[in-house]
Amino acid sequence: QVQLVESGGGLVQAGGSLRLSCAASGRSFVNNPMGWFRQAPGKEREFVAAISYNGAYTTYADSVKGRFTISRDNAKNTVYLQMNSLKPDDTAVYYCARKQTAFYSGSSSSVTAYDYWGQGTQVTVSS
Repeated sequence: QVQLVESGGGLVQAGGSLRLSCAASGRSFVNNPMGWFRQAPGKEREFVAAISYNGAYTTYADSVKGRFTISRDNAKNTVYLQMNSLKPDDTAVYYCARKQTAFYSGSSSSVTAYDYWGQGTQVTVSS
């Protein structure tokens, strides 16, 4: 079984930065793409970013493109989300997840494409 644990969330002022980490364990981690999602109160879980198994390819939601960067270090079994120029609309619980199939297979932005999820970490951006 794959286990994912997010950390690094917190309270930050608009324009600030946070770096989220997702520590993973279990089989097949290095063979799977990984993604970040977020969910704000009253909203559906929203795709943020995804990265291929080797880090060669990434994709981002339009709302975060140019501000957020996803990366991974397979040797450390960790995926990161660097968040810069944060806005109040970025306030949400952020989740990391493992994609079931290859980066190019199916939709990286669909919740149903992911089979393991972390517990989430809260990010709050004040104005």
